[in-house]
Amino acid sequence: MQPRILACFLSCFAFCLPLSAQYKMDAAGDAKPADISAAAAQAFASPGVKILDGSGKTICELWLVKTAPQGGTSTESDVTLPTIPVGSLLGAVKFPAKGNDRRGQAIPAGTYLLRYVLMPVNGAHLGAAPQRDFVAMVPAASDGGPGAKMTLEEVVAASTKVSGTSHPAILSIAPGSGKSGFAKEGEHDWTLNTKVGDLPVAIILVGKAEA
Repeated sequence: MQPRILACFLSCFAFCLPLSAQYKMDAAGDAKPADISAAAAQAFASPGVKILDGSGKTICELWLVKTAPQGGTSTESDVTLPTIPVGSLLGAVKFPAKGNDRRGQAIPAGTYLLRYVLMPVNGAHLGAAPQRDFVAMVPAASDGGPGAKMTLEEVVAASTKVSGTSHPAILSIAPGSGKSGFAKEGEHDWTLNTKVGDLPVAIILVGKAEA
């Protein structure tokens, strides 16, 4: 194929790719959602992060706490963020329109606080993820904020009100690269690399677990 014809072909091919398959990151600004309590809003770092699709439509906005919660070191297997206590508040996510969690469950438009949970070792989640670390979405209006102590069972119960199923609404979280960015990993997942305080984390914001 001649170079000019090849260049034209590649240009047309790139133009024809579905824009909705591409995502980008932008700053969400300093303003926190109005439905987050003042105490929770003060705990979050600014600016937040906004994820947009190829047409410029906002998929979600995310804010993380300024300081990573500490509570000893877990010795459980397959836990990659062992210093974070289960039930700790890590941030908030806002869906301006219907969204989806890591399992592909539909999430209604709204703002949800994110609390750290561990996937149970009960044989029902084999192959779901290489790590057990997740954040569960809980209704912002019913969450007690940064000072609230919640057990795994309490977080799960609150999160099922978001998913409308027997399973909590979750996002996958794991140690990050230490470099800020939002990029595609594998065939379907888009991962945000950022920090909770000084702790590098990676959060999958777009993509459904295949298992």
